[in-house]
Amino acid sequence: MQNQKSSLAALTIAAIGVVYGDIGTSVLYAVKEVFGSGHVPFTHANVYGVLSIFFWTLTVIVSIKYVVLVLRADNNGEGGLIAMLALASQAVKDQPRLRQVLLGIGIFGTALFYGDGVITPAISVLSAVEGLEVISPAFKDWVIPLTIVILLALFMVQKRGTSGIGRFFGPITLVWFFVLAVLGLSHIVHHPEILQALSPHHALRFIWQQPGTTFIILGAVVLCVTGAEALYADLGHFGKKPIRIAWFTVVMPALTINYFGQGALLLSTPEAVKNPFYLMAPDWALIPLVVLATLATVIASQALITGAFSVTKQVVQLGYLPRLDVQHTSVRDTGQIYIPAVNWGLFIAIVLAVVMFRSSSNLAAAYGIAVTLDMLITTVLTFFVIRYGWKYPLALCVAATGIFFIVDLAFFASNLLKLLQGGWFPLLIGGLIFTLMMTWKQGRAILNEKLKSDAIDLRSFLESVFVSPPVRVEGTAVFLTAEPGTVPNAMLHNLKHNKVLHEHNLFVTVRHHEVPWIGLDRRAEIESLGHDCWQVVLHYGFKNDPDVPRALDQIRTRGCEIEPMTTSYFLSRDVVVPTIGGGMASWREKLFAQMHHNASGAADFLNLPSNSVVELGSKVEI
Repeated sequence: MQNQKSSLAALTIAAIGVVYGDIGTSVLYAVKEVFGSGHVPFTHANVYGVLSIFFWTLTVIVSIKYVVLVLRADNNGEGGLIAMLALASQAVKDQPRLRQVLLGIGIFGTALFYGDGVITPAISVLSAVEGLEVISPAFKDWVIPLTIVILLALFMVQKRGTSGIGRFFGPITLVWFFVLAVLGLSHIVHHPEILQALSPHHALRFIWQQPGTTFIILGAVVLCVTGAEALYADLGHFGKKPIRIAWFTVVMPALTINYFGQGALLLSTPEAVKNPFYLMAPDWALIPLVVLATLATVIASQALITGAFSVTKQVVQLGYLPRLDVQHTSVRDTGQIYIPAVNWGLFIAIVLAVVMFRSSSNLAAAYGIAVTLDMLITTVLTFFVIRYGWKYPLALCVAATGIFFIVDLAFFASNLLKLLQGGWFPLLIGGLIFTLMMTWKQGRAILNEKLKSDAIDLRSFLESVFVSPPVRVEGTAVFLTAEPGTVPNAMLHNLKHNKVLHEHNLFVTVRHHEVPWIGLDRRAEIESLGHDCWQVVLHYGFKNDPDVPRALDQIRTRGCEIEPMTTSYFLSRDVVVPTIGGGMASWREKLFAQMHHNASGAADFLNLPSNSVVELGSKVEI
């Protein structure tokens, strides 16, 4: 029992570091952006109204929607948009048209995640380093170079893995939340009347009296809930209980106290609006606070980068992106991975964002659209999960998700006002990623159809081969094939050029499914084709690491003897040739051919021993 308690405490502290780093750094810029926008006249009543809107936004969107409702929609213990998408598509699998629409919406939401992944580290680190300007205006010219140096250092350490520094994330973020609460309390004690803003009537009065202003400032208010999606995305790492305990005992109280402390400061010192967070601190504490804020924002950025690696791996296994070079950075934790292409692609886009927008206020204009659209998509997918998956009554489903849909829609509509000021930037990134994903998915479908139309039936082919069999050599040949029941090109080439057949032959197809995990007991299906030949289908979830040799080792007991030292793996390396009048637009066919050419080798992806792999190429016109 004692062990369980200490384990829960450790998980809760770790969750504070990873899950809540992003939302915890929102205090740096959220209040500043609402009052600094110039849309809200500076009156005591407006300060009460805005703080009340902040508190109830946190309560409705984070506490009720994510912590209470969405966390319940786990997919075999996994969370995140991909897991929710898999749940929703499974729930409506008997309605193919609807399923296709939901898949499209979900994949677009996943593409937007990358847009968010660019803006979050940029705005977080930049807003922390801008604290130097509060210490002295002379530091102004140092802000952007220093931000880029910090980000470069962060991206350079990714290949070493985060297990070494990861253990400090929780404690540092815990100190950060403690400092937030202390800073807030130091001002609330001078103006305890600010706590009246906890009452929702202040928010409702502000909305009633200034509906136009409210709509405009929602685009800045949403900054206080950025990072809420991480709550659900990290479900698989920590579980529901630690995430809920961390939110209600540490994060929500600390954020509320800090926001209300900033409000109390504005009541007494309206000119503090230029940077209320840093101006809450006494002069002697400014430098340590800038250092701590920078550490907190680096941790928040780290969580997002790790999330980008994880999401990319899942998307690859669902078949929406080509295979990428995935490096494991931890022997013990298979979830710790590093993808060089994603790492440096993100870094270039983030530096571009920092250089283009130049301040956290300008970046705040770009922030919000991707986040609110993702929140809206999560709400839509949740409806289909609870209606068709959990079979709840329609009225209850509409009531449960309808309120959140209206709230999310209001935030998204408000953020659309910022489209020309910078909102286009994350949408552009999301749109480009979405185009790549859909081109790859459609290209693969066309390629498979082409291969299938040219394919020879495996059973009848083997029967004709064994009428007058070629020379059989010792050992086992494993032929990887996309479709079970068809003759792999690699086998045809091997027979044509080498004129031999191995003693044992396995025709292996690897299938990825829309569930996070598939256990070893359901990993392999095997069917004898006679003449010491077998058809094998291996099943993996989108979070499983494909390992063909290990899976094949398990089928020894089913009459198929495989000796690792005498086994060769034969792969077909298809070269895609775009043709006029194919299934896609010409530019998309060329793009697909390029993506196919640059995809990392199937041997590494399937964990095949490199000294036992034979690749045989062929051209395929699409």
